[in-house]
Amino acid sequence: MPIVNRIADFAAEMTEWRQDFHAHPELGFEERRTSDIVAAKLAEWGIEVTRGIATTGLVGTLRNGDSGRSIGLRADMDCLPMTEQTGLPHASTVPGKMHACGHDGHTATLLGAAKYLAETKNFDGTVHFIFQPAEEGGGGGNVMVQEGLFERFPCDSVYGIHNDPTLPLGEARVVPGVILAASDRVSITIRGIGGHAARPHVTVDSVLVGAHVLVALQALVARRTDPLDSAVLSITMFHAGSAMNVIPDVAKLKGTVRTLRPETRDMMEKLIAQVAESTAAAHEATAEVVYSRLYPPTVNHEAETGRAALAAAKVLGEARVIQDSPPIMGGEDFSFMLLKRPGCFVMMGQQGPEKGGVPVHHPAYDFNDAMLPVGASYFATLVEQELSRG
Repeated sequence: MPIVNRIADFAAEMTEWRQDFHAHPELGFEERRTSDIVAAKLAEWGIEVTRGIATTGLVGTLRNGDSGRSIGLRADMDCLPMTEQTGLPHASTVPGKMHACGHDGHTATLLGAAKYLAETKNFDGTVHFIFQPAEEGGGGGNVMVQEGLFERFPCDSVYGIHNDPTLPLGEARVVPGVILAASDRVSITIRGIGGHAARPHVTVDSVLVGAHVLVALQALVARRTDPLDSAVLSITMFHAGSAMNVIPDVAKLKGTVRTLRPETRDMMEKLIAQVAESTAAAHEATAEVVYSRLYPPTVNHEAETGRAALAAAKVLGEARVIQDSPPIMGGEDFSFMLLKRPGCFVMMGQQGPEKGGVPVHHPAYDFNDAMLPVGASYFATLVEQELSRG
């Protein structure tokens, strides 16, 4: 694939950045070390740096020529609260924290594009390099928007990428319309009557009630959602009790809800409460449901997606750019930026033989460093295309 030659020259340096970020992961709004390194490198390359946006976020601004055109490129910086199990030399040095989604790679990729563009300046206009905190549930993208990101750093359009371990290295999904789902959280507190485990008949067992609620909720996807629509309801946490011989009076369930359509999102919020409350009531318990809307669906704009596909084809080849693909039920807070500015979010393949297709959010996941020059070349090509001197 035609990776930009100059970017290929410092691919090893990009790998060093990425593996350093990986070894020192930081949670959302705590990315101080990462932010310090990014800011220092941007400043070293002559790029204007503005810090303190959404706490640890920053924007690097590079101007050239006299065109009034502008473009935004975004990367996320935060890790996940997970324990790494890769055993790699650059594995996390921080217990309970891990770059399990590849944000270390996204950050290094955008840095690589910034280094190249600062050297060559083969464009006419302004590039804003947006380094965002707290994508993993913290909504850092929304915070940046609320703090005036696009008023302070005007962008005609905005673009981002995410690594995709399900796609081979050198392929990319560049698809218009809805590409990622709305991402919401649900928390359910079951209250019963606790007591001795040997006398269950005088208790209202919150564990049993919670189990019934968990099973009943699955019918919302299986029997209440149109088979031609999509929804995911995953209860991922179930906490109750502190002793083997005590029936607890409280059980707590938490999970995630993913939908593609506003109508389905509204339905799930309404029915989750109804099912939990009525199921608990049938067992003489109560259920308190808190439904939190986090990220809206990620919707790519048609015209900007076409231009992103054109740039991707220059790097990958037209045959390796997928422009018709169903949505993925993951969520992204880049969606908030796309609500404010037209743009495109690209899923870029990183699967290589040595990676084995380990999915994101898995303790054995690691970003494929071979994708770094590919992603940086795409960003650089996109800027030179959109802010062409011609």
